Amino acid sequence: MTDDSAGGSDQEQPAPAPEPGTEAAGTDADVDAKPDVTANASAASDDGFDLSTWGVALIPLVLLSLVVGGFVAADPTDQFQRGEPTPDVTVSHHTVPNDETIVLHVTNNGPEPVRIEQVLVDEAYWEHQVLQDGQEKRTIQPRETAQVEIPYHWQAGWDYHVRLVLDNGATFGHTIVAIQQTPEPDGGMLWTLALIGLFVGVIPVALGMCWFPFIRSMDAKWFHAVLAFSGGVLAFLAIDAGFEALELAEQVPGAFEGTLLVALGAVGAALSVQAISAWRETRTDGASGGLYVAYLVAIGIGLHNLAEGLAIGSSFALGRVSLGAFLVVGFMLHNVTEGPAVVAPVARGERERPALWHFVALGAIAGAPVILGGWIGGLSLSPTVSAFFLALGVGAIAQVLWELASLIRGDGGEIGSTWNVLGFLIGFAVMYATDLLIVI
Repeated sequence: MTDDSAGGSDQEQPAPAPEPGTEAAGTDADVDAKPDVTANASAASDDGFDLSTWGVALIPLVLLSLVVGGFVAADPTDQFQRGEPTPDVTVSHHTVPNDETIVLHVTNNGPEPVRIEQVLVDEAYWEHQVLQDGQEKRTIQPRETAQVEIPYHWQAGWDYHVRLVLDNGATFGHTIVAIQQTPEPDGGMLWTLALIGLFVGVIPVALGMCWFPFIRSMDAKWFHAVLAFSGGVLAFLAIDAGFEALELAEQVPGAFEGTLLVALGAVGAALSVQAISAWRETRTDGASGGLYVAYLVAIGIGLHNLAEGLAIGSSFALGRVSLGAFLVVGFMLHNVTEGPAVVAPVARGERERPALWHFVALGAIAGAPVILGGWIGGLSLSPTVSAFFLALGVGAIAQVLWELASLIRGDGGEIGSTWNVLGFLIGFAVMYATDLLIVI
C-alpha cells in the first residue's frame, strides 16, 4: 500500500488553474507576438478619424446635394406666378471731397439687381454718375456697392435731402445734416488723429495707473471695493457701447443684418474670452492670477477705446467733429478712471510687484487702440465695422466682469457686501458724469 501510494504520487498531476488576473509564464512570448487587434480597434474608434466614420458623416451632405440639385432642376415653383421682390437700397454714408461735389455710398441689399435712373437734391432733379470700381455703371448687383457722384455746389452748415429713384419708380432718401467738407486722408490727418488718441486714450489711462501704489497699500475690504469700482467702470462702458452698437446697426446695410452682427460680435467675444480662461485654467490647476485678469481688463477696455477711436475718426472724416480743449479735457477725465481698473487686479494677488514692462504693456493695450481706431475711422467710413467693434467690446467686458467677481471671491471677499456694492455704483456714476462732458 505504501509502495502503491508512492508510485501513485509519481504520476503526473494536472496543472493548477491560473489565478484570475495572472498568465502562464510559458505563454508570455506567444501573447506578445500576437497583435492586439482589439486594442487597435478600440484606439481607432476612440480617435474618431477612421475612413468609415468620415464616410458616414458625409452621407447626409451627399443626399442634401442630390435633393437640392433635383429641386433646382425641376423647379416646382415655376407653376406659380411670382412677383418681383421689393428692392432694398441703403445709403451707408456720404463723403464731400470738395465744395462742388457730394458722393453717396450705396449698397444693394436685395436679391435682384437695381438700376439708379434719377437723383433729386431737395426735390430738384440733378445730374449724377453711378460709379463702380471707377467706371460708370448704373446697375448694382446684389450685395454690391456703388458711389453716386453728384456735382452740386453746397453751402457749409446747411441740410440737404437727397433721393435716389430706381428704374421701377422706388425711391430711397438720405439726409445730410450740417454738411461739411471731408478732410483729405493724408499724413497730416493721420498725425492729428494720433495726437488726439494720445491725449484722450494713452495719457489718461497711464495717469490712472499711477494709483497702483495707493491701491496696493489698502487692506482687503477696501481693495475689494476698488475692484468693484473697476467693475462699475467696465459695466458702464459695456452698456454705453451696447446702445451705440444698436444705434449703428440701423445704419448697417440690410445685407449684413446689423442687429445680428452686433449679437454675433458680443456673444463671440464673450465666449472667446471664456475659452481662453478655461484653457488657461487647465494649464495652471484652476488658478486665476491677478496679472492675467489685469490683461483681460486691459483688452476689454482696449476694444472699447478702439470703438471710441472709430467714432472720433469717422466724425473727423465727415467734418463734424469739434475737438476743442474742453472736449479733450472731458475725454481725459472720462478715461482716467480706466487706469485703476487695469492695475487693481495686480495690486494684491501678486506676491511681488509685476515688472515695469507689464505696466507699459497694460497701458498700451488699454489706451493705444484709440489711435488705431481713429486711423481706421478716418480712412474708412463704415458703420458696419464700427458696430462690430463696439459689440466685441461689449462681449469682452461682460466676461471680464465675471473674472473680476471671481477674483474678489478668490480673495475671500463677498460680492454683495456694502462697500463692494457702493464701489460698483460709484464707478458707474463717475463714468456717467464724465461721459456728459463728451459730445462728438
